[in-house]
Amino acid sequence: MANTITLKRRIGSVKNTKQITKAMELVAASKMRRAQDHARSGRTYREHAHSLLTRLSAITEVGEHPLFVKREVKKRLYVVITSNRGLAGAYNANILRLLTKSVADDRKVGITTSTIAIGKKAAQFTRRIEGVEMVAVYDDFEDQPTANDVRPLLNTITELYREKKVDDVQLLYTDFQSNILQVAKRLSLLPARFEETDEEENSLDATTFEPSIDVVLDKVTERLLEVQLWQALLESIASEHSMRMLAMKNATDNASGLIDDLTLALNTARQAAITQELAEITGGAEAIK
Repeated sequence: MANTITLKRRIGSVKNTKQITKAMELVAASKMRRAQDHARSGRTYREHAHSLLTRLSAITEVGEHPLFVKREVKKRLYVVITSNRGLAGAYNANILRLLTKSVADDRKVGITTSTIAIGKKAAQFTRRIEGVEMVAVYDDFEDQPTANDVRPLLNTITELYREKKVDDVQLLYTDFQSNILQVAKRLSLLPARFEETDEEENSLDATTFEPSIDVVLDKVTERLLEVQLWQALLESIASEHSMRMLAMKNATDNASGLIDDLTLALNTARQAAITQELAEITGGAEAIK
């Protein structure tokens, strides 16, 4: 009897867990669709920003711009994008594994490492890494961040680079490729770079810039960096919701399988108890005879 009571309690507990994971799966699926739409729409904006910067850099000397200047890398800053919550499969683990590998590679060549953590999981992890300075923590980004949300982060990064407190800035984020494929990536943010191109189409040689091309380049460079950060956040948010949806779906399916196994065990235990009672009754009747 005690065994059947225990099995019934376990079945009830697993059913309650299944309801929770199913609800979390549905919520993540709903958020994922919106996040995917935002991530896809932002990619076009990022591509056009790259294109414009490339054409501008072709008619001016970008190497003298403070955000384009390349220095010997002695101090490197990692901007690490994770989530504030767990239960998202390998989403956080993939990024933190990439960070660990990058920090280990830097130590081999004598590069000092610091981090800016986006998300509580990155902050909790980097606090435990010896010799890595955590410059700042940002854990209040919404599912649909705006330029105003990203700008304080951008200002911190560019200020550190302009003041030569860091010589290189790397962005670690999760690139959303499909519902079942999300890849942890490392993107070089500073010094600013542009893609070389041989295309002569839409040349800006005959264009007049006001007040000057240097001022325009300065604003466009900051905007490009802002777009890169913003798009990386959108990609990471879409990846987080997708991986959480899959993780909760797997948990729900596992709960269903466990309920079936426990139900079978319960029926077996109940049948064994009934068989034992029948055997005892039969044995008692034979003893009376």
